[in-house]
Amino acid sequence: MADQENLIPTPIRTRASKKRLNESVEGISVSKKRVVLGELTNISSDAAGLALKSAPSKSPKPVLVPEPEQKIGVLVDKKTSTEIDVNVDFHVSPETDESEKYRHALLMFRHLHSLEVEAKRRPLSDYMETVQTDITPAMREILVDWLVEVAEEFKLVSETTYLTIKYIDKYLSSHDLSRNKLQLLGVSCMLLAAKYEEISPPHVEEFCYMTDNLYSKEDVIHMERDVLKFLNYEMGDPTAKTFLRIFIKAAQEKPLYSKMQFDFLCCYIAELSLLDFHCVRFIPSTIAASAIFLSRLIMKPNFHPWNLALEKYTGLKPSELKECVVTLHSLQLRMGASARAVREKYMDHKFQCVASLSPTSEIPAHYFEAWYEEI
Repeated sequence: MADQENLIPTPIRTRASKKRLNESVEGISVSKKRVVLGELTNISSDAAGLALKSAPSKSPKPVLVPEPEQKIGVLVDKKTSTEIDVNVDFHVSPETDESEKYRHALLMFRHLHSLEVEAKRRPLSDYMETVQTDITPAMREILVDWLVEVAEEFKLVSETTYLTIKYIDKYLSSHDLSRNKLQLLGVSCMLLAAKYEEISPPHVEEFCYMTDNLYSKEDVIHMERDVLKFLNYEMGDPTAKTFLRIFIKAAQEKPLYSKMQFDFLCCYIAELSLLDFHCVRFIPSTIAASAIFLSRLIMKPNFHPWNLALEKYTGLKPSELKECVVTLHSLQLRMGASARAVREKYMDHKFQCVASLSPTSEIPAHYFEAWYEEI
């Protein structure tokens, strides 16, 4: 598909590009023009340092990802008072639709979890310190926020954005890249992710246009090919969005609030995690579970954010989520100018303005204890 696309002599315009063309022909002032990422190459070391200092002072040091065989949690059956390891065979009687649904969800989660913890699918949690010499976390944050804006311009699905950032982090984990090629890596990874996820992905010429033609078509194609070879053509990694689809169902079995607003809020918090380099150390399922924890806390601050159903579906206790929840909570509180695109996206009415919902100033310590009832 990629070869056929790259042989096309003139670009086939998508709905987004046609809209830009019509607006320019009719003389209509466009309120949202393409954003050239000039800040990335012009950012000074001092500015990058200031951006880093704005991060939570108590952010824990990057840690290694647990090995696949490590347990992710133990569940307790209230009726039998027996412990159940989620990593071993768990037999559920298929007599009812609910038990059958839970059995399928558990099997799906176990498979996806086995993929997300594979070393080859995980970026290094400290690649900024150990691999990169010219790129900083502040530059990465600017790039990710800009890519969110590009995805909105092309009306791409959120899975494309998640995969794009995954490809970027994995590539930067083994390639020391100069800052003037970071945007090239970003658009090339998004082109690759769009070809994997989208029905009608944008063409390479349109991505060149979004960079104000800073890079040629050949530059993008060459980088795309380099990334694809590095990935060994394995493009379908599970992301936080993948796990959100499973976990949200458990969170909404007995809804205490608007389902649609809750879903959007979970997506907003999970998408914020893409911006912060400190979140690279967390596996996607932990980020998804933490986004649900924080969303439930925001919607109903007087209720325990976790319950038995969520513990069963995720295999995680609230104490195991604490580090990730605190990181995401701090990120939500310190929303800055570099996160403008993500915030504006979820301030739109189609997302029920969930970005305007204020998080609590602090999370009560007892919410990380599993004293909750089955609600």
